[in-house]
Amino acid sequence: MSNIPTIDTNLFVPRKRRRYINRVVFTLGTLALLLLISPSVWIIGQVLVRAIPHFSFSVITTNGVGLGGGLKNDIVGTTLITAGVGVVAGTIGILTGIYLSQFATGQVAGLLRGASEVLAGIPSIVIGYVGYIALVVHFHWGFSLGAGLITLSVMVIPYIAKTTEVSLRQVPSSYTEGAEALGFKPTRILRLITIKSALPGIVTGMIVALAISVGETAPLLYTAGYSQNMPHLAFTHSPVGYLTYAVWTFYNQPTVTAQRLSYDAAMLLIFMLLALIASSRIIVSRTQRHAETKG
Repeated sequence: MSNIPTIDTNLFVPRKRRRYINRVVFTLGTLALLLLISPSVWIIGQVLVRAIPHFSFSVITTNGVGLGGGLKNDIVGTTLITAGVGVVAGTIGILTGIYLSQFATGQVAGLLRGASEVLAGIPSIVIGYVGYIALVVHFHWGFSLGAGLITLSVMVIPYIAKTTEVSLRQVPSSYTEGAEALGFKPTRILRLITIKSALPGIVTGMIVALAISVGETAPLLYTAGYSQNMPHLAFTHSPVGYLTYAVWTFYNQPTVTAQRLSYDAAMLLIFMLLALIASSRIIVSRTQRHAETKG
């Protein structure tokens, strides 16, 4: 019996310790995740509980009338503003990100990045007031669709530019080096390889910017005004309705009908944001698969 080898139990101490640390870290991470999503779940749940029992599809198909009616004009107005922000801010932001990541150098690059960061930190209500002074008053546009979407575009361009720049810089240098070795021109490398590989990050930045613009109220109060008529495509002198105005205004009214419209508008905004997030996930998954295949 004395010849039977013994097992040193000290060898198992590090493994047990690692397992214990892994469990602790996993538990802490799970708790942090629950703390992160619990406010969102609570807010969404409270809105749905108050909106669904009294919701009617006539809210979607009729315009607002005083403190009642529907939200059709607000839905169309929000959609137009969001689409306009996507075109204006998306174009300028992506081109700015490409310039900063591929072409800007030295003091020029530092100055542009600093200005973009300062613009991103300015409160939205201040940007809205500047938009009012510049577009509504100075250029005599009046409360209009154009003034609203341009003001929101100025507010979210820094987010799109930053995410585009970061996404382009994260593309492995081996991709471009291989293309250069094959004799590709720089513009073709940028268009066919670099941008396509960075598409998941660029799309994510775009969706985040659109989600921010959908939920803004203060800049639109200064620039877009409000109207219960259906919006039209006139760029100036055309006040437009939007859902955040209904949430902010109708909630404080003494009538039950107005308060219910406020909850309905909040629920529709949540559905629009969820639709944006779902579409971004689909686009990102497809572009990422395409980027990996190209890589």
